[in-house]
This record gives sequence, structure tokens and C-alpha cells, in this order.
Amino acid sequence: MSVDLFSLFLHFLTLSLLSIGGAITTVPEMHRYLVDRTGWLTDESFTASVALAQAAPGPNILFVAVLGYNVAGLAGAAAAMAGIMLPSSVLTVTATRWARANRAHVSVRAFSAGMMPLTLGLIVATGWLLAAPFVRAEDHRWGAIALVATTVVLTLRTKLGLVWMVLAGGVAGALGLV
Repeated sequence: MSVDLFSLFLHFLTLSLLSIGGAITTVPEMHRYLVDRTGWLTDESFTASVALAQAAPGPNILFVAVLGYNVAGLAGAAAAMAGIMLPSSVLTVTATRWARANRAHVSVRAFSAGMMPLTLGLIVATGWLLAAPFVRAEDHRWGAIALVATTVVLTLRTKLGLVWMVLAGGVAGALGLV
């Protein structure tokens, strides 16, 4: 299968401008493009790539490099990372400087408050997309639902670090509970 690196770069470049709340919020669109539209990855390899990168130490954005690598090796990783990082970095630096200079304005405060529910909704959509293959699998369904529900409750009710929940999920998966 031939991979068009420029198309991969351009798609991630576009997603960079939509990634309000971080690149993880664009996972559903990455899935649609890499799995459904181009067929460069399978549903299972996509989910495994994101999960592996999220479990590894380091920046949250590393999952983009793993996806790009699984599509086209090192060149794919470079194209995906350059695409996702370039526009958002330039826009972030410019917008942050402007917002800092205008932080007392009501419109700036209102915009910040209005973006919170949008970001939360995108994160919930990403979580659902990543959990869906396990919820659909008959032998993993109840374990996956229990793991998701437990994680939500622990996140809302405790100050337990997310790293510990990811570790617990990994242990549950290794033991075959999920």
C-alpha cells in the first residue's frame, strides 16, 4: 500500500488547527482518516498505537508519532509530527502573547470559559472512540465498561493521579481482565 506523505502531513497540519485542548481531542478525526478513509491502519492497530503512546512516559503528543510511524515508518512519524506541531505552535505563541496583553478584557475571559465545555466534549469523544473496540468485543465488554466506569468515578471523586489509573488499566489488561 502506497502512503502519500504529503497528504499525511497536510491532514495533520489541518488537525493541528482544530486541536483545542490538545492533539488527543482530534483522535476521532485521525481514526476516520487513517482507518476509515485511507485504510492505512486497522481499527486495532490504531487503538493499540494510541494506547501504547499514552502509556509511555513523555509528552502526550507522542501518539501522533506512533501513528505516523505505523503508517509509513520514520518518514511517516516525521510528517505527522511536523504537521501537528507546526501550525499549533506558531498559533499558540502568537495567541498567548496577545491574550496576555489583553487578559483584562471581558471577551478574553468569556472565550476562555466558553472553551472549557468544548474541550471536555472532545476528550469524552476520544475516550469513547478508544473504548469502543473493547466494548464491542464480547469477551472484553464487561471488563472494559467496568474499567471505564471506575476510571470516571476515581477521576471525579479522588485526587488519584491519572498515571496510577493508566498503570492499573495496563495491569488489568495484562491479567486478561479487560
